[in-house]
Amino acid sequence: MDFNVKKLASGAGLFFTRAVQFTEEKLGQAEKTELDAHFENLMSRADCTKQWTEKIYRQTEVLLQPNPIDHTGARIEEFLYEKLDRKAPSRITNAELLGQYMQDAAKEFGPGTPYGSTLIEVGEYEKRLGAAEKEFLQTSAISFLTPLRNFLEGDWRTISKERRLLENLRLDLDACKTRLKKAKVAEAKAALWSEEVEKAEHELRVAQTEFDRQAEVTRLLLEGISSTHVNHLRCLHEFVEAQAAYYKQCHFHMQELQKELGRLPNAFALNSNHPMASAGSTSEGISSPVETDTLKIEEVQAPATGTRKAKVLYDYDAADSSELSLLADELITVYTVPGMDSDWLIGERGNQKGKVPVTYLELLS
Repeated sequence: MDFNVKKLASGAGLFFTRAVQFTEEKLGQAEKTELDAHFENLMSRADCTKQWTEKIYRQTEVLLQPNPIDHTGARIEEFLYEKLDRKAPSRITNAELLGQYMQDAAKEFGPGTPYGSTLIEVGEYEKRLGAAEKEFLQTSAISFLTPLRNFLEGDWRTISKERRLLENLRLDLDACKTRLKKAKVAEAKAALWSEEVEKAEHELRVAQTEFDRQAEVTRLLLEGISSTHVNHLRCLHEFVEAQAAYYKQCHFHMQELQKELGRLPNAFALNSNHPMASAGSTSEGISSPVETDTLKIEEVQAPATGTRKAKVLYDYDAADSSELSLLADELITVYTVPGMDSDWLIGERGNQKGKVPVTYLELLS
């Protein structure tokens, strides 16, 4: 017990002495052993790497888990499973949850109604978007976030520990230099060889050896930052690849969803009970869009001017005889008629004529 108390008191005294010495150096009242320029550059580069790696890591976490409440809960859950040496269960994404709500709502509204069938279709694709997002999050966490965190919690902690040790040994070295200088001054005044000088010289040699050894260890760790940059560069490429694949999947799913929605019945055009169907003409001589949609296509004459060529982007199956089926990449002639719904055009292919959805076309000049 006495030994522990003495050791604690000795440690506290050493800490206080170093703190005083450090303060005197800052005030210019004590000499300081300077490290060479290369070593200083290595430390500056390491500090810069740590600072920006931390910022990139934190912001990537925000990107992958934007809800701070969910993020905190997720980190706690991951920590508990990690301590239990078990894999954390896969969490449902917001898009997957939205898709489930839509499909549940469709059961209530009636899956056979236009709204219900559309909710089912959109809900299915929201789930697919959510699954793609989940895969992106998992891939990015493994290939990008984990290496950054390993550096901050592993390599950087080791570097920081060795740098603190080097700084303490430097303070001890400078303290030994100061004691030797004072001993030599006292020796000169006494005009005899002092045991204090011999002792101070021995302590200085030991301190110099320990400092040099620690400086070499720290230097090697700092030079390893270059390898860290190479590793993080590879991880960055993998992150970009995962992000590109994710957005590509999202784009593909949304294009497929648009195609599916184009094949579903248009409730506004087909539902005769819709309020707009009984509204009549909106002004004298101008029919409502619903009235125009109910006209037979055969009776619509192409205007002399205003026709344009259009390229078909996707296949489209006509919902009824008033519409024109389309094949991807074919060219057709399109035009509009007064009062027609802006989402539709009249399309012509040879002797065939019918309504076509604008979203399936690329209008050409």
